[in-house]
Amino acid sequence: MKDTQYRFSPRDSIVGLQFLLVAFGALVLVPILTGLNPNVALFTAGLGTLLFQLVNRKKVPPIFLASSFAFIAPIIHGAATWGIAATMSGLMAAGIFYIVLSFIVRLKGSDFLHFLLPPIVVGPVIMTIGLILSPVAVNMAMGKTGDGAVQLVPFGQAIAVSMVALAATLLTTLLAKGMIRLLTILFGIAAGYVLALILGIVDFTPFKEAAIFSIPKFVMPEFNLEAILFILPIAIAPAVEHIGDMLAISNVTKEDYLKKPGLKNTLLGDGIATTAAAALGGPPNTTYSEVTGAVTITKAYNPAIMTWASIFAIILAFFGKLGAFLSTIPVPVMGGIMLLLFGIIASIGMQTLIKNKVDLGCPRNMIVVSMILVFAIGGMTFNFGGVSFSGIGLGAIVGIILNLVLPQPTKESE
Repeated sequence: MKDTQYRFSPRDSIVGLQFLLVAFGALVLVPILTGLNPNVALFTAGLGTLLFQLVNRKKVPPIFLASSFAFIAPIIHGAATWGIAATMSGLMAAGIFYIVLSFIVRLKGSDFLHFLLPPIVVGPVIMTIGLILSPVAVNMAMGKTGDGAVQLVPFGQAIAVSMVALAATLLTTLLAKGMIRLLTILFGIAAGYVLALILGIVDFTPFKEAAIFSIPKFVMPEFNLEAILFILPIAIAPAVEHIGDMLAISNVTKEDYLKKPGLKNTLLGDGIATTAAAALGGPPNTTYSEVTGAVTITKAYNPAIMTWASIFAIILAFFGKLGAFLSTIPVPVMGGIMLLLFGIIASIGMQTLIKNKVDLGCPRNMIVVSMILVFAIGGMTFNFGGVSFSGIGLGAIVGIILNLVLPQPTKESE
C-alpha cells in the first residue's frame, strides 16, 4: 500500500513546482490554441485543483486539474462564432453537466453512465472532436488564420516552421524517456520557435508592452443558448475520460478512488472546478494524465504536493510577462503542433472502439458510428424553436438516441 495520506509540508513545495512544470506545456497550450488568456488558465487550473481537493477532502487523489484538450475545437469554433464570453456560458454548462452526472451516479450508481454512454457512442464522438476542425490546424500550419481567410506568414516560411515543430514533437514522443517524454509538446514548440526567430517572424511587441506583474484578464460569461447547446454534449467525452483517469491513479497508488471518495465526489469536484474556470474565462479543467505519469515515476503520492502545484500556478498567473511571451509564438508553430494533437484525439476515439471490441461488422453498430461521424463532420444542422443544433453536439445527441432506440441484432442476423 502506498502512503497517500494528505500531509502539507513546505518540504514538498519543490516537488509541487516540478509537477506544475510537467503540466505547464499542455496547460498553456490550450489557451494559446484557442485564443484564451494563458495567465487566466494558470489561475483557474490552480483554483480548480484546490476546489477538487476541497470536495474530496476525506480521501484526496494525488491529481492535478488543468486545461482540457477535448474542448479545443469547440472553443475555437465558439469564439469565432459567438465570442469568448458567450463560449464561456457553454463551458459553464459543461461543468454543470458534470455536477448533474455526479448526482445521477450518487443515486443510480456508475453503471448508469456506461449504459447511457457506451463505447459505440463515446468512440466516434471523440473522433469528431479531433476531425471536425482539422482544417484549422492545416490552415495555421500553412501560415493562415484558422478559417484560411488571411495569410499571416508567407507560405514557405510557415511550412518550414510548422514541419520543424511537428517533427521535433514526433521525435521526442518516440525517442525520449522518463520525465522528458512528458514535455514533448514543449520541445516541439521550442524547435519551431527557434526557427521562427531565425526567419524573423516573431513579434515581441506584446512582450515589451506587458507589465511584469498584472491581474489576469478574466472574462465573465454571457448567456448564449446556441453556444450552450453546441458545447454541452461535448462534455460526454471528458466525463468518460475522467473515469479512466480515476482508474489510472488508483492503479498507481493502489487506492480505489472509485470507492473512496467515489466517482460521485470526484465528478462533482471536476464539475465545480470546470464551472469555476469558465466563470472566470478559463478553459474547462480535467485530470492530467501527464501528472499521473510523473507521480508514477517520482513515487510522490502525497496529495498535498498538488496543493503546492496549485499555489505556484496561481502565483505565476500574476506574471504579465509570462502570458505576453506565450502570445508571441507564431501561428505556424501552433499549427504544426495541432496537426498531431487533432489527429491523436481522433485516434483515441478509434482506439476506444477497438479496445472495447465494438463489432463494426454489425449493421446496427455501423449505423450508429456512421451517423455520428456524418452528422457531426458533414455540417448537418437542425433548428428547433430558433435554436440550431450542429457539429459535435448534434453528432453526440444522434448517437445517444440511435443507440437507445435501435433494436439489438437477433442471433439469426449476426
